[in-house]
Amino acid sequence: MRAYIVFLVLLLVKVLARLFYRFDVKWIGDVPPDPWRHIQITAILNHTSLYEALFASACPNHYLWRLGRHGVVPIARKTTDRALVGRFYGLVAARVISISRERDETWSQVLRTIDPDAMVLILPEGRMKRATGLDSDGKPMTVRGGIADILETIGEGRMLIAYSGGLHHIQSPGDRFPRLFKTIRLRLEAVDIATYRDARMAEGGAKGFRRAVVNDLERRRDEVCPALEAAN
Repeated sequence: MRAYIVFLVLLLVKVLARLFYRFDVKWIGDVPPDPWRHIQITAILNHTSLYEALFASACPNHYLWRLGRHGVVPIARKTTDRALVGRFYGLVAARVISISRERDETWSQVLRTIDPDAMVLILPEGRMKRATGLDSDGKPMTVRGGIADILETIGEGRMLIAYSGGLHHIQSPGDRFPRLFKTIRLRLEAVDIATYRDARMAEGGAKGFRRAVVNDLERRRDEVCPALEAAN
């Protein structure tokens, strides 16, 4: 029953997003046949707004159905503890896990939840970029090492990297209401997990694997993400 509820929620978001926004979505790199298949990890880079659920509009229905059946989504406790927002994000995947943003028992629970059928959706930066270009503490946005743990846990399949142009022009952290009829920009890349993991292991070795993953994803983010649009 939960899978159907999650799918219907995501489908409703997709329909509303297409009614009120325009989408500029392009694939980059070597695009495999049927690139939305065999995805085990989805990583969204440039985390700028709680309205990133609008990205559902770029996804085919069979991907949304997999989220409903097998999706694993770690979400910061700060978000899940919010009344309405927390209720909504509790329904975006089969298993939504509230985490503390530390490498503690909550993160161990995420890793334990990943089975062979799981499809993990993660925001590797772990917090939102403010209009200043920094996080809420005034620090530069960096990728955290948790995604390296997931790459080590999942053996094969594809990682979908979604490079966001940002949503500050729609809703910045702290804004009460979204702005309508704007353009949302995404660039998508399908990466073979085993090949990617081997390349990062060759760069950093077993001890430097996490750092190699962080450095690579930050480089990709800075080179590929469409330019952020200013709020207006």
